Amino acid sequence: MEKTRIPPTSFQTLALWISLMAVSIGTADCARRSVQLPGSSRDGGVMRPFKYAATSCRAKTASLTDFGGVGDGKTSNTKAFQAAVAHLAQFAGGGGGGMLYVPAGRWLTGPFNLTNSFTLFLHRDAVILATQDMSEWPVIDPLPSYGRGRDHAGGRYSSLIGGSNLTDVIITGDNGTIDGQGAFWWQKFHGGKLKYTRGYLIELLHTDQIFISNLTLLNSPAWNIHPVYSSNIVISGITILAPVRSPNTDGINPDSCSHVRIEDCYIVSGDDCVAIKSGWDEYGIAVGMPSQHIIIRRLTCISPTSAVIALGSEMSGGIQDVRAEDITAIDSESGVRIKTAVGRGAYVKDIFVRGMNLNTMKWVFWMTGSYKSHPDNKYDPNAIPVVKGISYSDVVATDVTQAARLEGISNAPFTGICISNVTVQLAAKAKKQSWTCTDVEGVSKGVSPTPCASLPDQGAGAEPCPFPTDRLPIDDIVFEECSYTS
Repeated sequence: MEKTRIPPTSFQTLALWISLMAVSIGTADCARRSVQLPGSSRDGGVMRPFKYAATSCRAKTASLTDFGGVGDGKTSNTKAFQAAVAHLAQFAGGGGGGMLYVPAGRWLTGPFNLTNSFTLFLHRDAVILATQDMSEWPVIDPLPSYGRGRDHAGGRYSSLIGGSNLTDVIITGDNGTIDGQGAFWWQKFHGGKLKYTRGYLIELLHTDQIFISNLTLLNSPAWNIHPVYSSNIVISGITILAPVRSPNTDGINPDSCSHVRIEDCYIVSGDDCVAIKSGWDEYGIAVGMPSQHIIIRRLTCISPTSAVIALGSEMSGGIQDVRAEDITAIDSESGVRIKTAVGRGAYVKDIFVRGMNLNTMKWVFWMTGSYKSHPDNKYDPNAIPVVKGISYSDVVATDVTQAARLEGISNAPFTGICISNVTVQLAAKAKKQSWTCTDVEGVSKGVSPTPCASLPDQGAGAEPCPFPTDRLPIDDIVFEECSYTS
């Protein structure tokens, strides 16, 4: 195993390292050690070692086939995945960590958990298929900050790939695929035939140092990527695809997480493309873990029924310091949506969004303080959320039904709203009133059509809306050049 430090850089440059073409490591010794790897492309019958970029390289590697894996799309590989992870767990810590290589093939499996100092790597022609055998899906406790499952009171099905209380977890590949076969779950959900909440494709709890990159995620039963109570997270180069009418197939949902970087992702889903959360009503208040210091950039999204970026509705631990820029979306319900309600408590503050290019939207901006979903009737009616310090700038939107729908909370208005350099071209059948505003306070500059009176234009001499200029630590993550040589 060779590793070389790659300096902090933009994803475009990093993508050159993550292209994962099968190339020789480039030393005579390594060339002599070239071996055949199952399921990978070969040159003259010899498999060449390849390089990839990650936050950590591993000392030990193993293939799923070493543990009896069968990639025929029919044989269950649940025990093979579990045995492989258990074997590689012994190399965590001082052992240099382990990598599980998933070769080309269709690898049917039930849920399995990862371990510390671990990489799950998918070959470009590898597909991890979620089993439709419900007996392979354990039922686990609800998250403490939710008090129940999202679909039903009580427990929830385990996520396909999971883990808890871990450090240094990588899920990556050469654009391999994880397919949740979600139509099976969506049909049961719509038919009221599930007793528990659907599982997610990837969920990591209480985990520090998460790197998820260069994968395609298909047809999740519900949310796709759900880090929760976790920190130091990079999610990069992910493609997420689900039918636009599939229920609750959110793309990426950091939940009570700090220091998160989401970049260069393409998401088509039946719910929010990115949704930042931090717990639900009294349960989220009790846990009290905010989502904060979050970067979202170079995101492309299609979601006709939901938001490109959502904050909430479960935000009872608080959400602050979110920085989103260079966002492209078409045929989506709203560009940015803040969802909260009386009973949530906590806050959504210091939210900065700039550089959005939107086409075919119901609303460019949507805020609501009356989102009615509650886990139960035990929420505190005096837990009033605070929404303040919201900045939107440099937005161009076309074919829009209504520029904005901004609805705060009576006697607790949303304050510090700033909107600048925004041009909205209304659709032929747009609403007569281009802006609706209640219980909001703020300013605007260079916005067309003219906003409501509660967001008065500050004139040509006014400063544009702020966007932070400091760098967050998650921006300075150092990647390593790793090589896989069997």
